[in-house]
Amino acid sequence: MRRKLPQVLTAGLILATATGCSYNWEDFPRLGMPTPVTEEAPTILSLWQGSWAAALVTGVLVWGLILWSVIFHRRSRTKVEVPPQTRYNMPIEALYTVTPLIIVSVLFYFTARDESKLLSLADKPAHTINVVGYQWSWGFNYVENVPGVTGDAKTAPNLDAIPDKYQDQFPDNAGGVYDAGIPGDRNPQTGNPGPTLWLPKGEKVRFVLTSRDVIHSFWVVPFLMKQDVIPGHTNAFEVTPTQEGTFLGKCAELCGVDHSRMLFNVKVVSPERYQQHLKELAEKGQTGYIPSGIEQTDPARNAEKNQL
Repeated sequence: MRRKLPQVLTAGLILATATGCSYNWEDFPRLGMPTPVTEEAPTILSLWQGSWAAALVTGVLVWGLILWSVIFHRRSRTKVEVPPQTRYNMPIEALYTVTPLIIVSVLFYFTARDESKLLSLADKPAHTINVVGYQWSWGFNYVENVPGVTGDAKTAPNLDAIPDKYQDQFPDNAGGVYDAGIPGDRNPQTGNPGPTLWLPKGEKVRFVLTSRDVIHSFWVVPFLMKQDVIPGHTNAFEVTPTQEGTFLGKCAELCGVDHSRMLFNVKVVSPERYQQHLKELAEKGQTGYIPSGIEQTDPARNAEKNQL
């Protein structure tokens, strides 16, 4: 066993280093997280890094104590008597009771602080998009004033499932346009499967999340944030994209047999190109709004009222 141990350790070292040959060391501080592409994402990345640092310090301490016990308190070959037994040690018991409480409290504080910041909503977002989840794709209602499109999102029947506190902040006389995806859709530039959600760079966008059937989860990978899409309950959050490009999105909640097909793309463009895309949807006849989802349940509606 002693002869084989160095060989095993050497093989493990080679395996660990070989698997990381293509790794970019500039990405190491992100600890495997994608490059943030919104103003809000660095907050999430910072929380992730802090959690990993706390876990690493705790792990090193625990591993160190284990190795210390193994090395310095192993059984002697010549002595077989039972070592002295310690029944109670109040300082140590207090240490392993208080220390986890401190660690959890610190993590809870930073998590609650960042969550409150990330879920705060502006009084008047620059853009509002109703993201509709359904088996097995996504639909996007662009609640916008589009030239040549008439209507009013505040009274649109297909948006009845959205609570008043969000509808009241819709633009006036927003006829809107939509894009209803199917699993067979593909992004024409990248070939990635799923419909494409367009966003303007540098402008705040509010996502209002609704579902037509079961619970889904709206996740744009480099946004570093996802939120559940729940039937009978509406969630919302806001982001400001900072980088143009096409990014991957997916459903992060097991929603049924074809869950893996619930993919989509997010294309961040200039504000001018974004407005041009809305006009292109209108020219295709995709005006108005697709059904947003299941009407809110009474408990959810009452909870919304209590939050006003």
